[in-house]
Amino acid sequence: MKQQQQAPAKINLALDILGPRPDGYHEMRMVMQTVSLCDIVTLEETGTGFTLSAQGLRLSPGKTLEQRAAEAFFSHLGRPLPGLRVTLEKRTPAYAGLGGGSADVAALLRLLRERYAPDLSPKELEAIGGQIGSDMPFCIRGGTALAEGRGGLLTDLSPLPDCRFVICKPAFDLPTGPMFARLCFNCSLLHPDVMGMCSALERGEGKGIAACVGNVFEGVLEPEERREIDYIKEVLLRCGALSAAMSGSGPAVFGLFAEETGTAWALDVLKQRYTQVFLAEPVGRLL
Repeated sequence: MKQQQQAPAKINLALDILGPRPDGYHEMRMVMQTVSLCDIVTLEETGTGFTLSAQGLRLSPGKTLEQRAAEAFFSHLGRPLPGLRVTLEKRTPAYAGLGGGSADVAALLRLLRERYAPDLSPKELEAIGGQIGSDMPFCIRGGTALAEGRGGLLTDLSPLPDCRFVICKPAFDLPTGPMFARLCFNCSLLHPDVMGMCSALERGEGKGIAACVGNVFEGVLEPEERREIDYIKEVLLRCGALSAAMSGSGPAVFGLFAEETGTAWALDVLKQRYTQVFLAEPVGRLL
């Protein structure tokens, strides 16, 4: 029997990096939001082995994150890995700062819980995901959350007021590792007001939320990258977005619109230059 789950992408409404940690990672402080742009993950049991196919995505050799997650899940249950076939229908751009790969793995873990261990607590599932990636706990949980530490220490926040997002990925990638390597904590970086956004969310103040949107990674863009990112932001703001910023380590950019007014204009303008442009809405908790 086949089972399916949506794998919603995420955006970073505010992303700050406080500095390196002794364990080699970085101390993060982010407000993360699940959005309706999503892949579809299909799971079915087969005879033996683990197979993964993904439309529109070239898979790297060796164990995929999906296989590692499935192995970690069944190891936690103390059971052998059954034969599984996983299929990904991709829509979220890869290497874009939208968490598409992590969202796929998170959806697989939710499917495995639903099928094999419905009594497994959400916290346990998040802990299993945390073994695979720092942003996995949020991608499993979804909604609106403050993420701290390496990104897996989560505090649920009040949901966004009614709004829309226009998301645009330019035609280049910004791999996460090299972007972290560019950071210089002795340099002047623009740090967004993450805690101010948390307070504005609690009050439900759309303008206050928009005022705190920002991403510290924008401070380490190369000149050509910056010109492209700034152009997309300018289009979004000109079309009525309350704010605009890069998501994650980039290069996807989102514009926050208070309502649908202006989104059609932004979509039309951006699609004249870019192929990966999407309209999305906030999505609440997934688990």
